[in-house]
Amino acid sequence: MERILVQATILADREKVWDYYTLPEHITKWNFATDDWQCPRASNDMRVGGKYSARMEAKDGSFGFDFEGIYDEIKIGEKFTYTLGDGRKVTVAFQDLGDTTHVTINFDPESENSIDLQREGWQAILNNFKKYVES
Repeated sequence: MERILVQATILADREKVWDYYTLPEHITKWNFATDDWQCPRASNDMRVGGKYSARMEAKDGSFGFDFEGIYDEIKIGEKFTYTLGDGRKVTVAFQDLGDTTHVTINFDPESENSIDLQREGWQAILNNFKKYVES
């Protein structure tokens, strides 16, 4: 099955973008697709074999889930790859463009939701990240 790609160019240098993407105190501020969702907690053991975990839930408490992965590859400041609990792979890359940074996320789709819905959801989260970094 074809991987899904989402991307954004962020008005910040690569070091700031990397930190805001990987540090738990920042992850909780942007890791949701819409304003009626939240990310109350996150942890990130940024090493090969380390675990990434973020709690994503509706603000009204009606639904929530833990999003978790184990790191397979890390090139600090450049890219990382992790495997989700169901075996799907995710790659996040940070391209230094001077005053801006281009972030690309490639991931294996799951089978429950349409490709378009998955792309829209991940893109909405990445757009929220962009808005957070640039604010």
